Amino acid sequence: MTIGRNEFVALIGPSGCGKSSFLRAVADLLAPGIVQGTLLVHGGTPRDARRRNEFAFVFQDPTLAPWRSVLENVCLPLEIVRTDRTASRSPQELIDLVGLRGFEDRLPSALSGGMRQRVAIARALTLDPSILLMDEPFGALDELTRDRMQDELLDIWSTTRASVLLVTHSIAEAVYLADRVAVMSHRPGRLKAVVDIDLPRPRTSEMRTTVGFLEKTNEVRSTLGV
Repeated sequence: MTIGRNEFVALIGPSGCGKSSFLRAVADLLAPGIVQGTLLVHGGTPRDARRRNEFAFVFQDPTLAPWRSVLENVCLPLEIVRTDRTASRSPQELIDLVGLRGFEDRLPSALSGGMRQRVAIARALTLDPSILLMDEPFGALDELTRDRMQDELLDIWSTTRASVLLVTHSIAEAVYLADRVAVMSHRPGRLKAVVDIDLPRPRTSEMRTTVGFLEKTNEVRSTLGV
C-alpha cells in the first residue's frame, strides 16, 4: 500500500489484527527486527523520518501532563525536541485552531474529554509533522462529542494538509473522514482491500444520511465480513 502526501487514510479491521502495531512500525516505535518487509517514509527509513520529527502520534488517551496548563502541554514538544525547523504556527495559534482560546491556563482536570483530546491534537501539531498518526483518538468519547471531533479534525487537516493515518473500529467514522479505507484481515493481519471513498469534500454532517454514504459503509462492512 502507498499513502500519498496530504492523503487521509483510515485503517480498520478486527481487534488484534495489528492495526496499532502498524502505526508503531511507521513511527519507528517497535524493537529492531520485529518489522518484516519494506517500509518507506518519504523514500527513507522510518527511523530517519522520526529523527527529522516527521511524525506526530495521537492516542486514544490524551496523556496530558496533569500539572501543566493547556498552553504548557501544547508547548511541551518544543521543550523536549531541539530543532532548527521553524514552526508555521505558534502554540497559541494551535490552541486557537482547535477552538480552545480562553482555556490556555486551565489544567486538564478542568476540561471535558473532547477538550483534552483537542489539546492532544494541538500538541501533536506543534512541530509541524508531515504525518499524523492517530490510534482510536475518539474511541472514549460519547457519540455526540465524537461527531463534533470528527468535523473539527477535518477542519484542522484542511489547514495543515498533513498525511493522516487513522486507526478506528468505527466503519462510519472511517468512511466519513477518509479518502481511502484500508481493510485488514483477521490475525495474522494482512491488507485485505482498499476502498476508495469518493464522497465530496468538505464533508458535512448531513452527508451521513445520504445514499452514497450508506453505500460506502456497506461496502466496507461487506469487505470486513461483518
